[in-house]
Amino acid sequence: MAAVFGAHGRACEDDDASSPPPTAGVPVSLTDPYVKKAATLPAMPEVACQLMDTFGREDLSLGELSGLIGRDQALAARVLRYANSAHTAPRREVDNLHDAAALLGLRALRELTLSVSVMGAFPHLEGFDRLAFWRGTLAVASYAQAIAPRLDVDPAVAYLGGLMLRTGQILMAMVDPAGAAEVSRHALAPDSRIDFESGILGCAHPEITAELARHWRFPTVLVTAFGAAVDPLGSRPFSRLGAVLRLASVIADHRDLDADPAEGLRQTQEALITHLNLDPDDLAAGLPDHRLAMAGADALMH
Repeated sequence: MAAVFGAHGRACEDDDASSPPPTAGVPVSLTDPYVKKAATLPAMPEVACQLMDTFGREDLSLGELSGLIGRDQALAARVLRYANSAHTAPRREVDNLHDAAALLGLRALRELTLSVSVMGAFPHLEGFDRLAFWRGTLAVASYAQAIAPRLDVDPAVAYLGGLMLRTGQILMAMVDPAGAAEVSRHALAPDSRIDFESGILGCAHPEITAELARHWRFPTVLVTAFGAAVDPLGSRPFSRLGAVLRLASVIADHRDLDADPAEGLRQTQEALITHLNLDPDDLAAGLPDHRLAMAGADALMH
């Protein structure tokens, strides 16, 4: 863990001393209802916490990874179900984690397990389009992973950050369904949701995600990045991971509308990309296909 997260202990460990302060700039009274709701969610599976501890490890083997996943039978069953889905289209039935590991590869297997863990932590909400939400979330995660090396951010950490970034929206819908619905009615333009959330609900979903990540004892670098994603340039200290997550979300918004992500970055985040010395066209050229980035959400949800 130290190679990626620094000296902040193991992921998900119960250690108040390593927990960062509440989200900067947001009155506690505004986030408190969401913090209380986060406390009602299931704990992050221990396997997922242990997977976070493998970030940055170059000696991690497929055997060790599949053995780790196998400690949680329910999680292992969902991984096998995905490995046998139409999305992966195996030539024969995959009936054990060793074969699943061989089919998917180390990176994809870890991403899959983390995705299943995060998605399984949230309840079904009436009127909430789960499929559209998780498709968008997988896209953000994929784009964050692609952008990360350009800013010297670990791609595995960026993927998990992208996977988590928008989950604050679910807590908002759980606590204030009417307010969340009003935000959705207004936030139709790319990269506009954060501003509408702040105006209507008093805080933005990345700030709520930061509170959830704190509740789940995520590493400090992730908690800080979620809060920083609201205003990467205004956050101190500057969080490169927070910048990666905001850019990935902007790209996902534009691609959802079949709009040019490079032009979208220029229009909505020009100051940030200038600060980072990034070429939007070059950045967009290195992104995965949008349909591939979203693929698998339906299989992961079942």
